[in-house]
Amino acid sequence: QVQLVESGGGLVQTGGSLKLSCAASGSIDSFDVMGWYRQAPGKERELVAASRSWGSRYYTDSVKGRFLISRDNAKNTLYLQMNSLKLEDTAMYYCAAGPGPIQTPSPQVWGQGTQVTVSS
Repeated sequence: QVQLVESGGGLVQTGGSLKLSCAASGSIDSFDVMGWYRQAPGKERELVAASRSWGSRYYTDSVKGRFLISRDNAKNTLYLQMNSLKLEDTAMYYCAAGPGPIQTPSPQVWGQGTQVTVSS
């Protein structure tokens, strides 16, 4: 089974940027939807952004215009460029892959997560 490994998290000040990467151990061509989820302490895990294999993308309202998801099938890697970070973006971010639909995918594979902490 393909494994997913996230990287790129860290501590950043409000207004700053981070780029998360999700490297797959095998081909991601077969995954209809790949996405980024996040979970903050005491909150439910939420879908932040998702990318469909043929290019369509989804963003939750709170990150529209600030985050950009991209997918490089040749490198078997998913990215999340996060700009204008806010305190409320602080969370553990997870990469996941599986079938769609894009707004409510059903992940079959999860990464271990990477922590993003935004400070004032």
